[in-house]
Amino acid sequence: MPQTRILALIGSLRAASINRRLAEAAVQTAPEGVEITIYEGLADIPFYNEDLDVPGSVPAAAQALRAAVAESNGLLLVTPEYNGTIPAVLKNAIDWASRPYGAGALKDRPVAVVSGSISQNAAKWAHGDVVKALGVAGANVVEDAHLHFGGFGARFTEAHPRDDAEALTQLGATVHELVRATSGELVSA
Repeated sequence: MPQTRILALIGSLRAASINRRLAEAAVQTAPEGVEITIYEGLADIPFYNEDLDVPGSVPAAAQALRAAVAESNGLLLVTPEYNGTIPAVLKNAIDWASRPYGAGALKDRPVAVVSGSISQNAAKWAHGDVVKALGVAGANVVEDAHLHFGGFGARFTEAHPRDDAEALTQLGATVHELVRATSGELVSA
C-alpha cells in the first residue's frame, strides 16, 4: 500500500491543549502505511487578506500551509469551541487553503472533523461551522468520520487521550474512515 499522508490541523494554539492531545492520540492510531503529521505553524499565518494573496507575494507561512495541504491525501481537523464557534486560527487556515477560489488546496480533499470541549455540547457548534466552511471551500467532508468529545475536562485532565482505550478506538475509527475516503472507497454526503 502506498504511503497515505494525513495532515492534522488543530484549532487551539495552546501547547497543553486537550485538542492537541486528541490529535497526538490520533497519530498513534494510524494504520500501517499511513502517516499523520500535526501541522505546526498556524500561529505564523497572517489573517487572510486578498491584498496579500497575490501570485509571487503570498506570505511564506500561508504558502507553506497551502503546500502541506496540497501534499496530503487528506486532512484531520481538530477543533475546540470558542464563544460558540470555530477558533479564528482554524478558520484562517481554511481561508488560506481554499484560495484561489475553486482551485485551492482544499478542493476535493477528504477531511475528517473532530471536536471537543469541556462542555457536554462537545463543541458541536464549532464542528458544524468547520464542516460548513470546508463544504463551501470545496473540500470532501467525510460524514462517517465525524467525532465529538464532550465533558473531557475531567476525563483528560490527568490522563492523555492516548491512555484512554475508548478515545483511541473512536479516533482510530475516524482515521480509518478518512483513510478509506482518501482511496476513493467512501464518498461523503
